[in-house]
Amino acid sequence: KFFIDTANLEQIRKAHELGVLDGVTTNPSLMAKENIRGTENATVIMLKSADVSAEVIATDFEGMVREGEALAALHPRIVVKLPCTAAGIRAVKY
Repeated sequence: KFFIDTANLEQIRKAHELGVLDGVTTNPSLMAKENIRGTENATVIMLKSADVSAEVIATDFEGMVREGEALAALHPRIVVKLPCTAAGIRAVKY
């Protein structure tokens, strides 16, 4: 599968037009670069034909679970990304 790693809407549109885009992966630093904040971080880059990977910002277990559940609830094609830390691994198991 081909995922573009960006939060730039124009880059996403161009990749989608090529007909090879399976999804979008992003992270808080890419979203900040595009001035995308809050729940807007996943919904603004959503494409009906693509999965979207959205990373939590929290660094603690409770925050990751709360943000992950909120992101996952936005759309069935959201894939929640968690950091590979002890808290992140615990949140994955949760």
